Amino acid sequence: MPRTPNEYVVHLLIEGGHKEEVRFPTIQEFQKWYSSELMPKAASNDFISVPIKNIQGEYLVIRPSKISAIRVEPVFSSSVERF
Repeated sequence: MPRTPNEYVVHLLIEGGHKEEVRFPTIQEFQKWYSSELMPKAASNDFISVPIKNIQGEYLVIRPSKISAIRVEPVFSSSVERF
């Protein structure tokens, strides 16, 4: 039986070497944001909002044209680092 990820971590690699990490509960929510918000404005220098649902009162805006790469990483409850 295949495992189901608990969430997806999306790593945004931005021009100039900056990195941001955003979490989505499902891959479908990421795909919805990607196809409806990011891709239509991919060449734009206007800011778009990046959803940060697990942190109250914090938000991220980004220029889509400055995103160099996106990495999507599934996170399983069994892959939590132990300290």
